[in-house]
Amino acid sequence: MSTLTAAHRFRDPRSTTYDFIGSILVRCPNCAKVAHVVPAPAGAGDARATPFTPRRLVCRDCGLSRVSTAGRLSFSRGTAQPATDPYFGTPLRLQRETRHGWLWAYNLDHLDLLQHFVQASLRERAPWYDTRQKMTLVARLPPWIKRARNRDEILRAVTRIRSSLTSDSECWTVDTTCVLAVGL
Repeated sequence: MSTLTAAHRFRDPRSTTYDFIGSILVRCPNCAKVAHVVPAPAGAGDARATPFTPRRLVCRDCGLSRVSTAGRLSFSRGTAQPATDPYFGTPLRLQRETRHGWLWAYNLDHLDLLQHFVQASLRERAPWYDTRQKMTLVARLPPWIKRARNRDEILRAVTRIRSSLTSDSECWTVDTTCVLAVGL
């Protein structure tokens, strides 16, 4: 009996959408280059950022800086149209249209999760008796992403999304995570 390698097996890490909105790569509304949505600098009494704390949209190319103070989030639903970030409503940078719908990710960690899920031949859910989060990000993926027959097309789209970032990019650091920024 053969054992599956880690590359062929995916175990749901029980991530939710909120786990990936800490830093979001978007298209700058001013110059259409890569911009970054991050938590705005906290005051003296605020130690940690929550999904409802103010966010800052920053473009290193044109210098655009905006702050969102609204406590309401507007998540993209479905894959029939291009996705936007939940704070400013600007188009995401990591997205590509396929014949089934739009494939999108908030950041590179989100894109990695999608890639590992799609390329795995064995996809494991958390045990039924686990009473924590039931509707994880992976559980809520559209059926066309989950189908094995679409695996090659989706992996090509992920590769194209990555190559669009790395073609003329440099790496800059925000909160100990390396983020690719085009045209610095």
